[in-house]
Amino acid sequence: MSDFTMTIGGDAAPEAGSFGVINPASGAVFAEAPECTAAQLDAAFDAAAKAQRDWKADEDFRRETLRKMADVMLAAGEILNPILTAEQGKSLEGASIETFGSAMWLQYYAGLEQPREIIQDDDSSFVEVLRRPLGVVAGITPWNFPLLLAFWKIAPALLAGNTMVLKPSPFTPLTTLKMGELLREVMPPGVLNVISGGDGLGAMMTTHPTPRKVSFTGSIETGKKVALSAAADLKRVTLELGGNDPAIVLDDADPSIVGDAIFEGAFANCGQICSAIKRVYVPESIFDEVVEVLVEKARTIRVGEGTEPGVELGPINNLPQFERVKELVSDAISTGAAAPAGGAAMDRPGYFFQPTILTGLLDGTRIVDEEQFGPALPVISYRDLDDAVERANASNFGLSGSVWGGDEERAHEVATRLECGTAWVNTHLALGPHQPFGGFKWSGLGVENGPWGLAEFSEIQAVHRSKVAGSPSISAG
Repeated sequence: MSDFTMTIGGDAAPEAGSFGVINPASGAVFAEAPECTAAQLDAAFDAAAKAQRDWKADEDFRRETLRKMADVMLAAGEILNPILTAEQGKSLEGASIETFGSAMWLQYYAGLEQPREIIQDDDSSFVEVLRRPLGVVAGITPWNFPLLLAFWKIAPALLAGNTMVLKPSPFTPLTTLKMGELLREVMPPGVLNVISGGDGLGAMMTTHPTPRKVSFTGSIETGKKVALSAAADLKRVTLELGGNDPAIVLDDADPSIVGDAIFEGAFANCGQICSAIKRVYVPESIFDEVVEVLVEKARTIRVGEGTEPGVELGPINNLPQFERVKELVSDAISTGAAAPAGGAAMDRPGYFFQPTILTGLLDGTRIVDEEQFGPALPVISYRDLDDAVERANASNFGLSGSVWGGDEERAHEVATRLECGTAWVNTHLALGPHQPFGGFKWSGLGVENGPWGLAEFSEIQAVHRSKVAGSPSISAG
């Protein structure tokens, strides 16, 4: 892999130190990423603050710049996709989808209109509600979709008139760094600064005095730390955290159809999606048929290095997550669960784990109650639908969920009873830039995507212009 540089103030930042990046398909270091120093972090925030003064003033220019950024991303696949596959583990096809999705998010926000909001215009007053940019945003992104989830933050933050300092996960810094290099050609210096480093750098960002907002995607444990750090000077926060998403199969579902779809919703990106299906509740009457479909899919899906043609499932991204999946599956089997498919790590280099289906579990088992974030799916039988809904909701998580059945109206009604930010009917992982995404309970604070996500990067300002001379008065509007 070629050299990778941080982008600070529109320029390549000199490298003071570096850290190794591991290819999860081999478990070996294959490239080095720069380690951002405290002084460089200060410089990045300073550059962002200076750039924001002009950036916030011209909305048309911001939209034009987002369109140019989208064009760069659409043309950059041959450069970015192999890097993303090497550091993250997903297939080249999956990397291509992620790169394309990044451009989609930029194009969406470049064209998203912000209608003027006049709440009073009468003989006494004219009152308008405006959206003002926050200033500088600190963006911290995860390792499962390092490029796409960065643009979930970049696109709305920049359209709203903010500037940004962005830090990717130390497990997957390279694609984001290269993206920053490519975008230098179309962006004003300082509008988007891309740095890299370990978890300590993220902590420095959240306590830094310059940013007025922190947008973080990652684990619940780290998200709580981010919230506490940001609270010291009342930084605004958006936290997109973990999920333990339930899928409820109804008794009128076709096992062959829902089995295939649920497998894809659970095992896409090797199960490393915050809103992927993490547990399935299936009625006793069709339990065996659904499990049979899931087991067949798990046994036949092609697992391998993402550069190999036809590979559908790659490795788990990093060693800590690999060990966690092994631990949760081992715990389930040791407490009585069966693994009709998979159940162990694969005998090969890298962080490969057998696609695993687990049965014979109850709520209370760790892999049912916790987020596994890997290629292992517990399937749980139920007799009473109301009980299944209650069990699905009995969690500190509340990111998303889905309901599957032949009667769409009935499935829709059940979906509205799920306590989560997104409830799907007969599908899962159907996401888009226009659709709000956020979590209930411990799964997050705030919303990403759509006009709701754009609003998260601004403050409300009411501008009240009196048309009548004299003392101010209370108006009913």
